[in-house]
Amino acid sequence: MFIRQMTYLVALDREKHFGRAADVCNATQSTLSAGLKSLERELDMRLVVRGSRFIGLTPEGERVVDWASQILADYESLKQDVEMFRGGLQGTLRLGVIPAALPSVATLTAPFAAKHPQVAIDIQSMTSIEIQRGLDKFEIDAGMTYLENEPLAHVRKMALYRERYLFVTNRACSWAGSASITWRDAAKEKLCLLNENMQNRRVLNNVVRAIGCELTPSVTANSFLAICSHVCSGAWSSIIPHTFAYIFAGCEDLALIDLVEPVHSQTVGLVVSGRNPLPPLARTLMSCASRLNLGAVIGGETLPPP
Repeated sequence: MFIRQMTYLVALDREKHFGRAADVCNATQSTLSAGLKSLERELDMRLVVRGSRFIGLTPEGERVVDWASQILADYESLKQDVEMFRGGLQGTLRLGVIPAALPSVATLTAPFAAKHPQVAIDIQSMTSIEIQRGLDKFEIDAGMTYLENEPLAHVRKMALYRERYLFVTNRACSWAGSASITWRDAAKEKLCLLNENMQNRRVLNNVVRAIGCELTPSVTANSFLAICSHVCSGAWSSIIPHTFAYIFAGCEDLALIDLVEPVHSQTVGLVVSGRNPLPPLARTLMSCASRLNLGAVIGGETLPPP
């Protein structure tokens, strides 16, 4: 029963609404309320600021939520670990992926799914900051993100591949027939790029600032789908990770050109919680990733074995 009560508290903290929290827990609102009151009696402290609607948690409640989230994550990991003895790995692998890595994510999840068919996979597009928060709050099992630029804290990490960059433009552009273009020249073009809330954009900013330039796109977005739309319209060019060449492969009106001076790359890798023991899903995913050579598969720089 204690586990169920903590589930109610964590759900309430996440949903900020008694009714929605009850729905998430498949309970009635009165059952959820009774469970929270029982938890308060057991801990001998007030956890929820009560009113006609949800107002918030008390300072004690905020602290209990942190512990409850960890306890619930450990309890779920315990069940998964024991279940492996009876029927193999089960559950749902929750994977947060930065937008720049989305074209390559299947090269990791496909071999994992083939070996563990009873595991469902839930992929969420997240910023690196959201991945850090998701790992800290036990809301995801692992993340794919940049390892060197703005590295995450309190995580175990494994390099997967090196991301390099391409200039993508319409075939009518004067650069379309070129084998390469410098970052300085690319910065002068009419660009559509991710906004500065996205780490990929901050990586690009760092590259051009190192050579004394600035990126001044006329259109920004927080989605590569929006970038693709504007580039395909023919009115804009962009700078994209090389993995997005797969997305543009069927667009005969577009040219993909190597960016040089400098030739820059960033390591994209897998991150999981730094806690011990590592939860079964995260542990198994790391083991699977250690046997892959994603750089060779997706055309990036080949990394040395881990």
